[in-house]
Amino acid sequence: MQSDGPRPAGAPSTRGVTGSVVVELAGVTKRFGEGGPVAVDDLSLSVLADEILCLLGPSGCGKTTLLRLIAGFERPDAGTVTVAGRVVASDHTWVQPERRRIGFVFQDFALFPHLSVLDNVAFGLSKLPRAERLRVAAEVLDLVGLTVFTARYPHQLSGGQQQRVALARALATEPHLLLLDEPFSNLDAALRGATRDEVRAILKRTGTTAIMVTHDQQEALSFADRVAVMRDGRLEQVGAPVDVYREPRTAFVAGFLGPTNLLRGTARGFVADTALGEVPLASEADGRVVLSLRPESLRFAHADRAGDAGGAGDAGGAGNAASAQEPTPARRGRVKVLRREFKGHDVTYDCLLLVDDAGSDASAGELRLLVNAPPDCAAVEGDVVAVAVEGTAVVLRPGG
Repeated sequence: MQSDGPRPAGAPSTRGVTGSVVVELAGVTKRFGEGGPVAVDDLSLSVLADEILCLLGPSGCGKTTLLRLIAGFERPDAGTVTVAGRVVASDHTWVQPERRRIGFVFQDFALFPHLSVLDNVAFGLSKLPRAERLRVAAEVLDLVGLTVFTARYPHQLSGGQQQRVALARALATEPHLLLLDEPFSNLDAALRGATRDEVRAILKRTGTTAIMVTHDQQEALSFADRVAVMRDGRLEQVGAPVDVYREPRTAFVAGFLGPTNLLRGTARGFVADTALGEVPLASEADGRVVLSLRPESLRFAHADRAGDAGGAGDAGGAGNAASAQEPTPARRGRVKVLRREFKGHDVTYDCLLLVDDAGSDASAGELRLLVNAPPDCAAVEGDVVAVAVEGTAVVLRPGG
C-alpha cells in the first residue's frame, strides 16, 4: 500500500491498469468452514476506472466478505481476483494485502488516537523520508479541506472530520482502488448526508476508483455510479441507480430498493389487467405476470369519509389540481385508507384495495397498496379514496 516516491497527493495510480477495468472478479467463491454455507457464490463482476460502485444488500448477503476478498483479508476458495491488471488471488496466486495497492476506510475510521491528524495521514508513507511524508500528508489534508486541523488529535474532531482524515490517509498512499466498509454508519443522520456528499466529491475530483459496502438503500442510490444488489452471496442486479430502482428485475430487488406494490395480472402488450384495473407497462409482455408499481406511480383523486356515501372531499387539499382531477376508469380503483405516515416531504398511505366503487369492505383478495401523496394531502384513516395509476409498472422476472 505504500508508494515508492513523490507523486501528486491524492491522485490514484493507474500504472498496470489494463484498459478501463480496475477490478475483475471471475467465479469468486468463499465458504466459511468445510461444508459450511457459501458466503460468496460463483460471483463475477467488473469495476471500471474512476467508478464508484456500491455493494448493497441485507445483512449476511456476502457484501463485506466480498470486500475482504478484494482487499486480501480473506482468500477465495475458487475464482480469480484481478486488481489493476494484476492477478492478486487465484488457485495458484496469492498477493498479500499490503502489496495490492488498495486503500481501506473502515467503519470506525481506525485512526490512531495518540497521533495528530497530520501524523495519522502520513503513517502509511513509511518508505518516504519524513519531510516528504509530511509534505504529502499536508497536500492530501488540503484536498479534503482539513488543513487547519493538522495539529489536532482525533478526539478533538467531529465524526465527519474524522471520516475525512481516514479518507485522506487512504488516498495518501495513491492506491489503485479504495474500499469503504459502511463508512457513514457511525455518523448521525444530519451529518451523514453532508459527509457523504463531501466524500463523493473528493473521490470524483481525484478520479479514485472506489467500492463501498452499505445496507442503506438511499445511501447507495445517491452515492454510487453503479449499484450491485446482492442476495445470498450472488448478484441479483447491477446497474445505474436510477435503472435498478426504476427497472428492477426481481421482486427482491424491487422491494429492497424501496417500498413497492407487487401486483399479479395478465399482460397484453404494453398493458396488464390487474385487480387495480388496466395498468400500463414499461415493457411489452404477454400472459401471466408479476408487476412492481412504486407508490409514487399512484395518486389519489378524492376521498369519502367512512360511512358517508355522500360528498367527496379533495384528498390532496385545496389547490392540489392533480388530486382534483378524476382518473380515467381504465386506470382507477378505490381503496380504504388503513394508515397514514407523514414524512415531511410527502405522506405514505397504507391502503386496502376495494372490489367495487361503492366503498364496501369487500376487498380484492386483501390486496394492500402503498400510495405516496403530497404533504398537504388531507386523507385520513378510514377514508375511501379513488386511486389512479400515473406511472408504469415493471414486469418482474419469475422466481425472484
